[in-house]
Amino acid sequence: MKTNGMNDCLAYNKHSYYMQGMSDNLGFLLGDAARLLRRSFDERARIVGVTRPQWRVLALLKRFDGSTQVTVADMLDVEPITLGRMVDRLQDAGLVERRADPADRRSWRLHLTPDGEQKIEALRPTALALFDDALAGLDAAQRLELEAMLNVIRSNLTRKPLEVPHG
Repeated sequence: MKTNGMNDCLAYNKHSYYMQGMSDNLGFLLGDAARLLRRSFDERARIVGVTRPQWRVLALLKRFDGSTQVTVADMLDVEPITLGRMVDRLQDAGLVERRADPADRRSWRLHLTPDGEQKIEALRPTALALFDDALAGLDAAQRLELEAMLNVIRSNLTRKPLEVPHG
């Protein structure tokens, strides 16, 4: 195999063939766009007095109020102890409350307080403005198509993984 330098070498290496066109790689683009969205949201949310992780907890509880701490931790892809610390701060701020699970006394269910609901409403214009900025240049049809495609990707990636036979 003849190579003409580092780029050719990477192009033919089966484990890093994508390096040559990384700026066009879908995974890289999705990751970079998500990173930039997070950074921009962090900057904007500071004004309202909430961190992005706190916003994520509040937003999940808005959709799934009464979920257990373990379930919310799983949805956020964090360890339960990490979520526990976040919930401690949100509870101290009066935004979230823990209630004993009537079916399992070892478990806590998380609920938004009225102040938590107000905080989400205060953050909604910030989030909507961020998405408008991020999607500038796309018309309404393109925005809907992008959302539909991202939903397909998310659905594909949240399927139960195939079981691998042992032995």
